[in-house]
Amino acid sequence: MIKNEDTITAIATPNGTGAIAIIRISGDKSFENADKIFTGRIKICEAKTHTIHYGKILGKDKELIDDVMISVFIAPHSYTGEDSVEISAHGNPFVAKKIIELLVENGVRLAEPGEFTKRAFLNGKLDLSQAEAVVDVINSSADAALRGARNQLDGLLSKKVTELRTLLVNTSSLVELELDFAEEDIEFVDRKELISRIEKIISEISLLLKSYEFGKIIRDGVNVALVGKPNVGKSSLLNYLLKESRAIVSEIPGTTRDIIREEVTIGGILFRLFDTAGIRPSDDAIEKEGITRSKEAIKNSDLVIFLNDVENGVSQGMYNQLCELTEPKKIITVLNKVDLSKNPGIGADVYISAKTGYGINNLLEELKEKSFGDSTYSEKSAIVSNVRHFDCLRKAKENLLKAKQSAEQSLSGEFVSVDLRNAESVLGEIIGEVTSEDILNNIFSKFCIGK
Repeated sequence: MIKNEDTITAIATPNGTGAIAIIRISGDKSFENADKIFTGRIKICEAKTHTIHYGKILGKDKELIDDVMISVFIAPHSYTGEDSVEISAHGNPFVAKKIIELLVENGVRLAEPGEFTKRAFLNGKLDLSQAEAVVDVINSSADAALRGARNQLDGLLSKKVTELRTLLVNTSSLVELELDFAEEDIEFVDRKELISRIEKIISEISLLLKSYEFGKIIRDGVNVALVGKPNVGKSSLLNYLLKESRAIVSEIPGTTRDIIREEVTIGGILFRLFDTAGIRPSDDAIEKEGITRSKEAIKNSDLVIFLNDVENGVSQGMYNQLCELTEPKKIITVLNKVDLSKNPGIGADVYISAKTGYGINNLLEELKEKSFGDSTYSEKSAIVSNVRHFDCLRKAKENLLKAKQSAEQSLSGEFVSVDLRNAESVLGEIIGEVTSEDILNNIFSKFCIGK
């Protein structure tokens, strides 16, 4: 894998006006190029690592561009593992653009998306799964997502995969050693022991695969559709959960014509709530379109809050309709407006009043329980939340099952060895021990420029 030799630059802070804009430079000529535009008490190429220096950025004709602070990081003690500089300028996009232009004019190349983190990976500062976690940390919008991403960045998954890969390499080596001494008929590991080792690795991989559903929830959140007939209180419930008047509440049925999407954090987990149009027969073209969109939202949701009111009770007919659109286990049947009746009826999972807040905590607990089921995982566990990692683990398990079958049938060691090596290779793809340039480009293209 070829490492980039040129020096790169990019703005590391978000677009727009702010207090500070940070311009990153990384590469062998970082200090040399910084000195071409910076004037301070000392030259950057003479500065010690992890020091900050005040000075001025000057243009081609020595005109003042800005007063800045420059942070110096000498290789390998930097994010990328290369000589690096971070220029902290005033947060005017025009000023930052001028500094970037000066650097480019002096031979520095504009960085590609994710190129700083890609260099950190290539220089051994991060493995590939940790590098991918950088994006998850940046994009986290709830406590659980941030903790899960942070644990992956700290190497929790990497350590587990490395451990399994080491077991696999050791096992594979014994099988291949036997092949080298095939004529002497020497056995370095008996078949029962070999099968036992393979089964142990399969078992560990299976646990990681099972963690994927939990990992997806931690990383991406849960999509929840609020569904029910018109005027059962869907919009009132949404407003109560958001603690603001987001949706129009009216006694007139059919007020909601389109999907209203809002986010709320419950117990550190992100829930996306979709307030849907009331489902009923209608001749109104706009309302009919809203109902069609509601049905699509139900199909695409992880959970459905099926809302009913005390006056009419739980609609079995509508419940049957919902079961045609989604799995029954995803439906939470809720009876609303219980403040209006002393005998709210039976048949609901949860009883609430969106007006007074009665039972809302029970509904939130039901949402969390339905989301996680009987999962014993936590953000502190080694969990899989990335579909690429899941696919690699799935392939590794398939190859190990083939190797186990070959061993059980007492086939030649060549058959066992090939499948063990294939499993070892796909595990290596997770942490970047075995990775093609195409995979790397695909991963880092999803990063923002400057990271």
